[in-house]
Amino acid sequence: MKNIILMGMPGAGKSTLGVVLSKKIGYGFIDSDSVIVAREGKRLCELIEELGNEGFLNVEAKVNSAICASRCVISTGGSAVYRADAINKMKENGIVVYLKLSYEEICRRLGDLKTRGVVLKQGFTFRDLFDERVPLYEALADYTVELDGNSIEENAEKIRREIECELTE
Repeated sequence: MKNIILMGMPGAGKSTLGVVLSKKIGYGFIDSDSVIVAREGKRLCELIEELGNEGFLNVEAKVNSAICASRCVISTGGSAVYRADAINKMKENGIVVYLKLSYEEICRRLGDLKTRGVVLKQGFTFRDLFDERVPLYEALADYTVELDGNSIEENAEKIRREIECELTE
């Protein structure tokens, strides 16, 4: 059985929806950001500050490439999209679902980007980040699921319905 790999902007609900979806479909759950924190012994924001954006992206790509799982919902960090080679490795045993939300909804959900551990290029606004990442998510996704205006449970069910044919293979 294939893994379900969730991608999207910070605040899209990858981790929260991943847990709910995994229970709904009887899969395990892996949060790749949590794997990074456990492996490195530091919070994401500390790693970004210490390693810089590129160094952090390299660590993230190594972790994502090394995930060896089956029948799991895997929540990636929002910046995983910058290392398509790692995502393509994950796709060898999975499908990528882009959790799409409007810029306004993402902004409503987000707190402080610095403490959250978001890879943000110097001089970039969050709007710049959103505009840069959305086409990358869309290019790598096998499925795009629009989530604006729904509850967590409704969104998990929407994702399940969208990928239903993948779950029976």
